[in-house]
Amino acid sequence: MSLPCSDQSIRPRKMQSASLPRGVEAVRCWCGDVCKVKEVTDFSDWLGMKFFMCANYESDPPESISAYVRPPSPPPLCMYYRWIDTEMPDWAVTEILERGRRAWASLDLEERREKAEAEEKAEQKKEWEDYCVEQRAFLDEMKRKNQEEKLRLEEV
Repeated sequence: MSLPCSDQSIRPRKMQSASLPRGVEAVRCWCGDVCKVKEVTDFSDWLGMKFFMCANYESDPPESISAYVRPPSPPPLCMYYRWIDTEMPDWAVTEILERGRRAWASLDLEERREKAEAEEKAEQKKEWEDYCVEQRAFLDEMKRKNQEEKLRLEEV
């Protein structure tokens, strides 16, 4: 377990309630209340790690039952939290590696798709240019034949 902390720059942002791990005793925070156990759900370097958090922690306000019924204000705020886990669980490490692999695969797929689209566009442009050259040749040939026909008719 780590030392108690109140440093807001390294505290987890997304968390959910969790159960107390075996062999770990509940602790009290600076204000004397029994701490809650939370688990980090944010995709970060702390994913899956558990920690103690004061029941009065500012980022965990009581939930409203309805829009009209507000719970009583919490007691004075306490910024106490303390890591239970010092390392990420295996499932979280696997999840991070898998997300990284999927992200790189997606990027590679996107690059290949863009390359294929560029090649397809270049092929269509070449086909269009070839078609234009053929049409120009056909029109020139028709123009030449019309002029020959015109000359032949003038001679007659």
